[in-house]
Amino acid sequence: MILKPFRGWRPAEELSSRIPSYPYDVVGPDEAREAVRDNPYSFLHVVRPEIDLPEGVSPYDDQVYAMAGVNLRGMQDRGWLVQDEAPSFYIYRMTMGAHVQTGLVGAASVAEYDDGRIRKHEHTLPKKEDDRVRHMEALSAQVGPVLVAYPDNPEMDHLVNEITAGAPATDFVASDGIRHQLWHVDDGSLVDRIEKLYACVPGSYIADGHHRAAASSRVAAARRELGEGPESASQYFLTIQFPAGRMQVLEYNRLVRDLGGLDAGGFRRRVVEAGFSLKRSEAGRKPPGRGCFGLILEGVWYLLQASPDMVNGTGPVDLLDVSILTEHLLKPVLGIGDPRSDPRLECVGGIRGADYLERQVSTGRFAAGFVLYPTSIQEVMAVADAGEVMPPKSTWFEPKARSGMVFREI
Repeated sequence: MILKPFRGWRPAEELSSRIPSYPYDVVGPDEAREAVRDNPYSFLHVVRPEIDLPEGVSPYDDQVYAMAGVNLRGMQDRGWLVQDEAPSFYIYRMTMGAHVQTGLVGAASVAEYDDGRIRKHEHTLPKKEDDRVRHMEALSAQVGPVLVAYPDNPEMDHLVNEITAGAPATDFVASDGIRHQLWHVDDGSLVDRIEKLYACVPGSYIADGHHRAAASSRVAAARRELGEGPESASQYFLTIQFPAGRMQVLEYNRLVRDLGGLDAGGFRRRVVEAGFSLKRSEAGRKPPGRGCFGLILEGVWYLLQASPDMVNGTGPVDLLDVSILTEHLLKPVLGIGDPRSDPRLECVGGIRGADYLERQVSTGRFAAGFVLYPTSIQEVMAVADAGEVMPPKSTWFEPKARSGMVFREI
């Protein structure tokens, strides 16, 4: 596999903790406006540029993309962002409580994405692809990294540990308590070793950022039509490469607005008739294993267990807990369809926890909530290897890499 160094743009040293921001798809416009109120340096001005336009402007309006370009160039012109002199790799470490996740930042090959050597597990939506294409072209840069998992590689681990034994170039704890560290690797011999070790990787997997990857492919194709060659910057895309065994996947939980005309007792009976065991238990807050689900209903926690025949599907998608819940309970019992579009369903990242579901149900805004057991990275890879796609809203990767830590121009 190919991974290339690049001349990254990074915050000036004195702004290394003030510029990096949440990714564009983690915060909405209102949250972004609040976040920048006391921080004019925030990279949200680039990834959420609508915050600098009047409220009510569509995030897909032409002036939003134009503003992103103006804001990025302004940061560069004022010296808030500085470009490294030599092609470099970067080591990015995030520490979230006891979990430590260290990845390699480099430019992956669009050609390898296009031919399937960089595997994907999600469908993309044309509107979201278009948005990322327009943003990328307005900036002529890739500012949001695609998170990629590669099979564990002890030699690469040893080299990364060797590099991170030294002092990082960036080191700060964000407001959410997550520590972010970045090591700059521009030593020619180390850059060469990383490239050669990564060349031995048999294949890789997109974990998060399918729309950014698809947009990079479209931009690359458009640039090729304009005459750019196979080694031009546009033919590669910004990634953070993590050893698969070190990635943390949280559950993606569900809230339902109503019980489809059933009362609570009738709903519980239908759940059992559908093939689930059901018992009152606080264990529902954190299901103990695959095939187990938590249910919060009328202030009471239940633990659901799928029957054995439900967990003996023929393919890797059938075996996923999110598939079992959807196909055996949400659809047949509640009549809830596509989680991307059904207004009766809300999907909630596991970072919010079971207490969040309980609070939402207690307000009456939702009738019930379901806690899932997390999908494993091995399940994600099995689906990708089979050439299949995960059901929507199946995985929540945490911690989230900050935008603006390092990015590349195309």
